Amino acid sequence: MARTIGPVCKLCRREGEKLFLKGARCLSPKCAIERRGYAPGQHGKTSQFKRGRSTDYLNQLREKQKARRIYGVLEAQFRRYYEIAQRSKGVTGAMLLSLLESRLDNVVFRLGLATSRAQGRQLVAHGHIDVNGRRTKSPSYVCKAGDVITIHPTSQTSPYFKNVQKEVAEYVPPKWLSLDPSQMSGKVHSRPNREEIDLSLNEQLIVEYYSR
Repeated sequence: MARTIGPVCKLCRREGEKLFLKGARCLSPKCAIERRGYAPGQHGKTSQFKRGRSTDYLNQLREKQKARRIYGVLEAQFRRYYEIAQRSKGVTGAMLLSLLESRLDNVVFRLGLATSRAQGRQLVAHGHIDVNGRRTKSPSYVCKAGDVITIHPTSQTSPYFKNVQKEVAEYVPPKWLSLDPSQMSGKVHSRPNREEIDLSLNEQLIVEYYSR
């Protein structure tokens, strides 16, 4: 299963904004954007990215890369999501974000069971998450309305999930999800619409990139 194994803080610096790839660290003074708010690399301080010169293609590419990095998917997989969204009814850009939001690793993150999407991916891949009572180890599983997300029985007594249960006691998930902290379970009520996805992404630029 391919994944990014390099320093993810460089990805935020490349995009020039926080992508919240490392959970609580992104909210602390240790955040790379706070310490070094310029593009990575030898010429980061004087790069084209820093000076702000841009073209339509560059803007489209950067938006696509930003979305990929937020959700932690590689190019081939991201393009497949785009093709599925293109064939679906509705606005292609909004459908693309809805598909990405419905990934199981993202749902685990949105339910407050993980501090980042990367951690959500790890929890799923290590078999800690059940969907509708069945262990599911595929982070890319696209959740549907009615799916119930629970902690696998053998994982419920682990110190990590005991701490999480305390932390999510007053956590309020997005409207398209519901959470029962006492049972450490969540339910997907619907696919999220664009208004329910709180990300500063311009999905139209992504559509334009793939429509070239």
